[in-house]
Amino acid sequence: MTAQTRRPPTHDDALARARAGESLWRLGALAFGHPVEEFHRALLDGSFHEAVDAAWSALTGRPWPREASPARFADLEAGYIAAFEHGRGGKRLASLLAGEHKDLLAGQARPAFMLNVAAFYRHFGLRQATADEGRVDEPDHLACLLEFMAVLSHLEAAAIAGGRDPGPVRRAARDFLVRYVEPMLALIAAALRRPSEPPLDATLVRLTRDLHGFAESRIAELAAQVGPYRSAEARSDAAPDAAAHQNLWG
Repeated sequence: MTAQTRRPPTHDDALARARAGESLWRLGALAFGHPVEEFHRALLDGSFHEAVDAAWSALTGRPWPREASPARFADLEAGYIAAFEHGRGGKRLASLLAGEHKDLLAGQARPAFMLNVAAFYRHFGLRQATADEGRVDEPDHLACLLEFMAVLSHLEAAAIAGGRDPGPVRRAARDFLVRYVEPMLALIAAALRRPSEPPLDATLVRLTRDLHGFAESRIAELAAQVGPYRSAEARSDAAPDAAAHQNLWG
């Protein structure tokens, strides 16, 4: 035989992947918040790269390349502001708020879109920070979306470790990835192909692209585990009475 058959993942494989996914999503959330000096130091001393590389290698079997970062914190922050807040002439490359992207709204008003995002958080007992210190705490900010993915990965790992069915949380992760995280990362990755002045930190550029690729592969993995994503409209058309009373995530 010339073809090799991939062995099915074991309990330990699934647990390790869930824990590595939690780490990767959480590190992404850290990176896309407004820069702070502690994060800059982690970029310079290599500890951020080391943490991402450990998770990335566990998930993909490949090392995560390290990029050079600005020597000065002021340059890191200026590049972030130019790319995501207000660049030259007041024009940024891309907003980190999902509700400010028309392609993601898909005809919805932003308040309705925000309610749909918040419904995921509420289902898992999460709520928005009450002491809001900036837009990073907006529920549709990329940092919040990635942090929620970390929470779902944590819950998946807990279910696997405890011998419980991880299916419900996997379905939630699939739906959240398809509806919000993957398209958001795709839009930002595309926007970052354009230059900005001052330039965005190369680590963030690579992280955006690689997180998008991971989101795509994770959607495929989850589809194989719990079935492909179907929109609410598709579920309603298939079985109107059942769809009205279905608890999607257990």
